[in-house]
Amino acid sequence: MTLFTRIINGEIPSYKVAEDEHYYAFLDINPLKKGHTLVVPKLPEPEADYIFDLDDDVLSGLMVFAKRVAQGIKQATGCKRVGVAVLGMEVNHVHVHLVPLNKEGDLNFANTKLQLTADEMASVANSIAQAIDPV
Repeated sequence: MTLFTRIINGEIPSYKVAEDEHYYAFLDINPLKKGHTLVVPKLPEPEADYIFDLDDDVLSGLMVFAKRVAQGIKQATGCKRVGVAVLGMEVNHVHVHLVPLNKEGDLNFANTKLQLTADEMASVANSIAQAIDPV
């Protein structure tokens, strides 16, 4: 069972911003920018760790769900755009990074990560969650 499956199952706490029956979005605990969010599919074991191994319906659903979350991030943070990255090297569970952008360099994973307090993380998660249009 992956770290992200344990987060989805509530075994490990997270700063959830959105969830439906197939997908889960939560704040990255080592964010590049305030509002940096991870979007993951809820997968049966063994979990897919490469996005292009996903079934077409799961992949397309993941991106539609990520779009809703990105719209909430943009509204909540006031950023110019929301960048999308799929690396998949650090946790063996498909995940999409959504990062608020004001310039191209904001989506550089070599940048220093932010150190936010638990209260700041909870506030950001709440702001994004409230900005996401319900389905």
